[in-house]
Amino acid sequence: MGSSSKDDHKAQPKQERRLGGSRAVLFVYAMEGLESMSFVANMVSLVTYFHGYMNFSLTKSATTLTNFTGTSFLLALFGGFISDTYLSRFKTCVLFGCIELLGLAILAIQAHAHQLRPKPCVGVAPNLVNQCDDADGTQVAILFTGLYLFACGTGGVKAALPSLGADQFDERDPKEAAKFSSFFNWFLFSLTVGSIIGVTFIVWISTNQGWDWSFGVCTIAVLFATVFVIMGKSLYRHNVPKGSPIIRILQVFVAAIHNRNLPKPEMADQLHEIHDREAGLDTEILKRTDQFRFLDRAAITRTACDGRASTSINPGPWRLCTVTQVEETKILLRMLPIIVSTLFMNTCLAQLQTFCIQQSTTMDRNLFGFKVPGPSLPVIPLVFMFILVPIYDRVFIPIARKITGIPTGIRQLQRIGVGLVLSAVSMAVAAVVETKRKSVAVEHNMVDSIEPLPMSVFWLGFQYAIFGAADMFTLVGLLDFFYAESSAGMKSLSTAISWCSIAFGYFLSSLVVEIVNKVSGGWLASNNLNRDKLNYFYWLLAGISVLNFGFYLACASWYRYKEVEIKQVEDCSDVDTRGKKKVEMVRV
Repeated sequence: MGSSSKDDHKAQPKQERRLGGSRAVLFVYAMEGLESMSFVANMVSLVTYFHGYMNFSLTKSATTLTNFTGTSFLLALFGGFISDTYLSRFKTCVLFGCIELLGLAILAIQAHAHQLRPKPCVGVAPNLVNQCDDADGTQVAILFTGLYLFACGTGGVKAALPSLGADQFDERDPKEAAKFSSFFNWFLFSLTVGSIIGVTFIVWISTNQGWDWSFGVCTIAVLFATVFVIMGKSLYRHNVPKGSPIIRILQVFVAAIHNRNLPKPEMADQLHEIHDREAGLDTEILKRTDQFRFLDRAAITRTACDGRASTSINPGPWRLCTVTQVEETKILLRMLPIIVSTLFMNTCLAQLQTFCIQQSTTMDRNLFGFKVPGPSLPVIPLVFMFILVPIYDRVFIPIARKITGIPTGIRQLQRIGVGLVLSAVSMAVAAVVETKRKSVAVEHNMVDSIEPLPMSVFWLGFQYAIFGAADMFTLVGLLDFFYAESSAGMKSLSTAISWCSIAFGYFLSSLVVEIVNKVSGGWLASNNLNRDKLNYFYWLLAGISVLNFGFYLACASWYRYKEVEIKQVEDCSDVDTRGKKKVEMVRV
């Protein structure tokens, strides 16, 4: 019995070391590519479904799409909370993948069944379009049920999937550090590949074969995405939920306020911390920092004197927190200015995705005899990202790593900063191109013409390409930054926060346009781009982007990267024969 048990124990580390790694993340990349194909294809073209199939007005169609897109990214917070609190990241991906599958299936059924949609407006004159039948309550309910199940599913997947993939590499292991630093680059690459297929092939299907076929293909894609992530179950390193991070943060604030009158200890190591051997083989202990020092009061230990000696009193988690728990809260507070400083970049992205589509309708869209559909224009930045990501990962990072000694080549905050600079440059280039487009309209007496200008739509590729590079730097930088800097108990929730930057950027874009129109006297109000002052608007965005970058520099300079101690049990049974620490893997 004893010999058998000992042999089993010796064999276990070998089995555990096979978990994770490059094989495991292949299933993560597959799910991300297929899920992004479905989401992005619908994000760029659903407005035509709402208007042409559901008989929504153009305004309602645009608002419905904006709300869907913003809600999808906001619901990543809900998915991150579920993942960190109740379910492992693997289970969260499977659960929300099934929810997304159900939502798309409902949309596919509605698009196929004529009785579930209002009668089409075939043969109605444009000036009598209001005589079309409106969707009734049941039809609208079916639409929004499918739509927001789709949004909920994709939000949960976006929160948990990046963290599930990053979990497969140990950034503290020198052998895995380089692979970990590349993970988010290739995660973006898989997102890009899926998005390219979505905005070309799926958009073509919806335009030429019908929306029932389009939703059907997306449903099958998400089905395969969920199956792929399940197939990798036996290879994954699985996390264990550590309870609600929101509750832990609230406990710090409550305890700090309650202990506000207690004397602070002279030495930082006198603050409360747990070094529990039984808590796990690797216990993340965060070092105390000097920022937000008021919160340190949450870790002040109360003492009571019984006449012989002073003894510590543990009044419970709402009165006493560990230094690690306090630092977890500080990290989140330090991150908030960083995410706020990236909101405006996503506002600029929203403007490119709306105004550039409108610009394209006034330009020559012919390419070798093929007319490029307007909703497919976002393929331009995606193609540039498709080219740039491998170059960045295989050429730039190795060179930068030799110079800086940093596994990622440059730090995450530096990478985000580069993206913000490129975003400002993209807006300036957009202003120059729009000035050129208007001059062509004036030169050819086509200011009020509905005919396309003798100017190729691919002039818009310059601003799109630069913004694609900006997105590559900023999005990956944010995902990497929030995952690496957050504590072990809130990886998914922190990753979800980076997606929320996109959501708030989209919501902010409508407000920016409205304010600019009121203040400027109608730069964008004439419904004729040849008469509007869109170039002025782009110059304004470029100027604000420069100011925003200055704000970001201040936030990034103030930020302090976390410092971690890894407390390991000293029992020799927890170390293999080569002296390496044993890594605890939890199977689901």
